[in-house]
Amino acid sequence: MGLEHFLVLSALLFGVGLFMALSKRNIIGILMGIELMFNAVNLSLVSFARFLEAAERLSGQVFVVFSITVAAAEAAVALALAVAIYRRRESVDVDRINLLRW
Repeated sequence: MGLEHFLVLSALLFGVGLFMALSKRNIIGILMGIELMFNAVNLSLVSFARFLEAAERLSGQVFVVFSITVAAAEAAVALALAVAIYRRRESVDVDRINLLRW
């Protein structure tokens, strides 16, 4: 397996995640799509770090670990917001959430 296989897989994962994020009306589905896109980017970063010659081979993996940490924090905040909105509105449908509208 070469770099192009991993990049194609990463592009497919990113496309599925983008489709999920744009087509779902449920907050949880949108978050799952965003996380899928994060993981697709991480896969491509690790693939580049593995297959390309670089002075520092661990830089790609270190960046991915940092990215996973940021994604976990983002997911925790977003899920906390989803729970708070659900408790107040009793719905996670993004069309029914109009807290910032005039």
